[in-house]
Amino acid sequence: MTSLLAQSQQADVKLYIDGRFVEAQDGEYFENRSPFTNEVINRIAKGGQVDIDRAAAAAKLAFKHGPWGKLKVSERMVYIERIADLIDKEVEEIAILEALDTGLPISQTRKMVSRAAENFRFYSRMVQTRMHGEAYMQDDEFLNYTVYKPLGAVGLITPWNAPFMLTTWKVAPALATGNTVILKPAELSPLSANKLAEVIHKAGLPNGVFNVVHGFGETAGAALVENTDVEAISFTGETVTGSTIIKNAADSLKKTSMELGGKSPLIVFDDADLDRALDAAVWGIFSFNGERCTANSRLFLHKNIKDDFISALKERVANIKVGNPMNPSTQLGPLIDQGHYQKVTGYIKMAKQAGCEIIQGTIPDELKAGNFVPPTLLLNATNDMKISQEEIFGPVMAVIEFETEAEVIEMANDVKYGLAGYVWTNDMKRGHRVAQAVDAGMLWINAQNVRDLRIPFGGSKASGIGREGGHYAILEFYTEPKVIHVALGEHLIPQFGKKK
Repeated sequence: MTSLLAQSQQADVKLYIDGRFVEAQDGEYFENRSPFTNEVINRIAKGGQVDIDRAAAAAKLAFKHGPWGKLKVSERMVYIERIADLIDKEVEEIAILEALDTGLPISQTRKMVSRAAENFRFYSRMVQTRMHGEAYMQDDEFLNYTVYKPLGAVGLITPWNAPFMLTTWKVAPALATGNTVILKPAELSPLSANKLAEVIHKAGLPNGVFNVVHGFGETAGAALVENTDVEAISFTGETVTGSTIIKNAADSLKKTSMELGGKSPLIVFDDADLDRALDAAVWGIFSFNGERCTANSRLFLHKNIKDDFISALKERVANIKVGNPMNPSTQLGPLIDQGHYQKVTGYIKMAKQAGCEIIQGTIPDELKAGNFVPPTLLLNATNDMKISQEEIFGPVMAVIEFETEAEVIEMANDVKYGLAGYVWTNDMKRGHRVAQAVDAGMLWINAQNVRDLRIPFGGSKASGIGREGGHYAILEFYTEPKVIHVALGEHLIPQFGKKK
């Protein structure tokens, strides 16, 4: 592992355009820093509009005139399965790069990367079994049927939290359905995106089918959204950026899919299995360093169990192991960069000023160089506080008391976001009532955030527009339906202008 880290700290990362690793047109690079030490890991080619235009032109050419669009589905899936096999062989290296780049604990990145391989295999199966249309007879005169066609060159803008897994979640269905791809990964987590380019290059995909342009959102990202050769944009990130992308994409009438922020409630009633609810609440906010869109950042506790539950929470927070992300025993690592560290700690200061009691774990002195925020509880919070309304995106959970079902539903919904929610109760009638009443795209009853790739992922309100995952990705976003009308006989056609 030591030699791999040393190599990663020395190697510059280039763009991947039209089957080649190339420098940015202007030759510029930006520094990529370690969340653990804030030292420079390496330099990343800084792509801009010219580079995006080159990648988009290559992707369009590969789609229109290259072999990719002409392959049979079974032939295309050979490439998709090959990518999955190559990821399996490189799981450990990718997991290390991810931990190095993001500060996520290595024990968690290993699981994420393994899921990435399954993303490709899942969409290989899905395309071969579910990408079919409908057929209807219209009396005995017509057969009307639908087929689903890939869009062309699509732009994918991916986040820095769990970047490899979330990137492959977009790349896999985009490629499997026959599109070509321009990927603009988050500038804060470029290493695993570069590794994905190496994997896909090794898999032998035709030139131009997959392209990676590193760079910043206001330059490379904006250029990707505005490029007229790009047919669609799939974005995962924060809500303000998503809103800007939708506005800019409107000029060229692009399809957009937006998976945005969240401020998800976890509701614990007094009849719940409190030990399991405690496990879920702690895991749901402190895993992934708290940097997850579906994190249960608002914990609603029934007044009858609030004191005991908080006592147990305090004990858990004190025992969470904060440490080097490369240590297999670490449970909470550093935040992605100094800017995000300042944002998260700023919210904690705001909570204290608003009257919250702040309960935190400890950070060992030897970790002070990193962007570490200890696991944090904001007690005595109310739902109208800023810390309960705005996405913090860190290991920080606001704890709010409630008394009645109606009251907690109202508070859960009194927020601009609507991504996820969690309900803990042994009254299944109530569990279903509350889950259906909470304004969110995804609800879990007596469960932590366990995903099923077959079902749609996405939120309502400020948490996004559209759904991906399952057949929703391949039928509703990455392809376009085409209707074919076939006359089965000589039906009546009005004969305008014909002399009798």
